[in-house]
Amino acid sequence: MEADGAGAGLADATTPPPGVRNDQPPPADGADLATDARSQPVIELQNLSVTLGGHPVLKSLTTRVTGRCIGLLGPNGAGKTTLLNTLLGFYPSTTGSAKVLGRDIRERAVRQQIGYMPENDSFIAGMSGVNFVRYMGELSGLPPEQALERAHEVFFYVGLGEARYRNVEAYSLGMKQLVKLAQAIIHGPRLLFLDEPTNGLDPPARTRMLQLIREIRDSGEARVIISSHLLRDVEECCEEVLILRHGEIATYCNLAEQRRSIEKFLLLQVVGAPATDAGADPVDAFVAGLRDRGCEVGMQNRRRLRAVLPPTMEVRNVYELATALNVQIRGLDHKRDSLEDIFLRAMEGDHRPGDGS
Repeated sequence: MEADGAGAGLADATTPPPGVRNDQPPPADGADLATDARSQPVIELQNLSVTLGGHPVLKSLTTRVTGRCIGLLGPNGAGKTTLLNTLLGFYPSTTGSAKVLGRDIRERAVRQQIGYMPENDSFIAGMSGVNFVRYMGELSGLPPEQALERAHEVFFYVGLGEARYRNVEAYSLGMKQLVKLAQAIIHGPRLLFLDEPTNGLDPPARTRMLQLIREIRDSGEARVIISSHLLRDVEECCEEVLILRHGEIATYCNLAEQRRSIEKFLLLQVVGAPATDAGADPVDAFVAGLRDRGCEVGMQNRRRLRAVLPPTMEVRNVYELATALNVQIRGLDHKRDSLEDIFLRAMEGDHRPGDGS
């Protein structure tokens, strides 16, 4: 990522991003969408099928997802982009129905509440970055003066403030990705579709993009749906994951619930100091101390332990006990399936298609 605009900095995580701040009055025919957005599921699909060129691409999808940030995963050809395009209204459904923020996707009002960051570049040659984003804001319904003001705001927010007057075609790949994010949030959407947002980015630019996505997620002003083939990106940002395979839902996983459920299940690697007298083994004393405090403890060997903490005990209490008994904790991890494990099982067919209810 070039230095252009890099010093602009990111907004505080508690401050809504300048574009994702819906302080302008909503259109009259969608006046209640802002209120409904927080109480409605993000996406509801009911037997949704899409056929393109006589070929079935999406096959009877039924699901309901509600998280702040939702990952859409699947191999090439699984139907991810087709699903996004259908939800955006670009493709008509063959059978079934789909709702976004509680409204049918065929309603015009709901489209004004959506921001879209496409995978492929679609810039206008000869146009500066700020004018391009301003133009996209006007197409999304902002008055010209407000669109220009917002364009400047979102450029500084994504860290490209100093480069906003340069022509878009002169931007690097990382800068173009940030411009695509800026145009997606300029009009204050309630839902963001991000298609491969870190595609082709180097590590610093990728880190910056993911930080921006998390800030938007944590602002509470917009829900986010990320379509990606990079499992790590989805795992870092998303609370729910929908995995597609051959146009069908292979599996659904609520990562947020999974993370909460495993917070008390620890895998420990420990080393005790040499015993000072007969029978005084520090590791044995450590295990006994954990059990006295209500932990369930299993020993794989003298160095590896599994412990389930009671609700009243925190990880810091484990460290305090270890310090008191002269035991070193060389490694600590939470036992859980990684997203890669979940994805590979879905591709092997270990999960049956299901919904996210």
